[in-house]
Amino acid sequence: MTSETDKTANESQRNASPAAQAYFKGGGVAGAAAGDMNPPAGHAPIDDEPVPTWGGDNANEADRARIAELEAENADVKDRLLRLAADMENLRRRTEREIKDARQFAVANFARDMLSVSDNLDRAIQALPEGARESGDAGFTSLVEGVEMTGRSMLSAMERHGVKKLEPLNARFDPNFHQAMFEIPNADLPANTVVQVVQEGYAIGERVLRPALVGVSKGGPKAAPAPGPDTKPGVPDESTKDA
Repeated sequence: MTSETDKTANESQRNASPAAQAYFKGGGVAGAAAGDMNPPAGHAPIDDEPVPTWGGDNANEADRARIAELEAENADVKDRLLRLAADMENLRRRTEREIKDARQFAVANFARDMLSVSDNLDRAIQALPEGARESGDAGFTSLVEGVEMTGRSMLSAMERHGVKKLEPLNARFDPNFHQAMFEIPNADLPANTVVQVVQEGYAIGERVLRPALVGVSKGGPKAAPAPGPDTKPGVPDESTKDA
């Protein structure tokens, strides 16, 4: 039978604190020390100190250096992309301009050769004797009209391909589009005014295809101011033509 003393000891052990119970279970001080490693719920640890951060300053310095390196690399890549985009845009514009010029001036050599044919047609008409049209010969009149119609048709076809006939008469002499053959004294006209056209000139776009052979005046008052950069002397302006 259990003695009264043992009963009293067991009851005291059940009502004791966790540290005391660990003492009894662990066999003394060792058991109490093991039990003290986990304090009861609701109780703060004995040494409530923050956990130290190892190498904090060095880590921050390394992060800042890495961020600065990445920002510099990003700026360099952005600059290269902007330069590449600008180069591609310049290449696109230059290619478009070259394609436009190729389309516009591809017929320059052919048109220049056709001008010789047009000149021969004009010479044929000019070679007619005076009063030949009034002779009453129907066949001769039809032949002359056919030659004139052929010349007009040829010029119309060349205009559709960008070839324009220069109109230098009574305009200021422009060495870019006109070639002076002689001078005619005339005090009533400003100097360097085209007063006679020996051979018609033609332009394709803004380039001269064949300069006009002209005679200019001299001895007159000072010539008018030069036209603006957007105007070409003797070149017909499309905006002035009827729709």
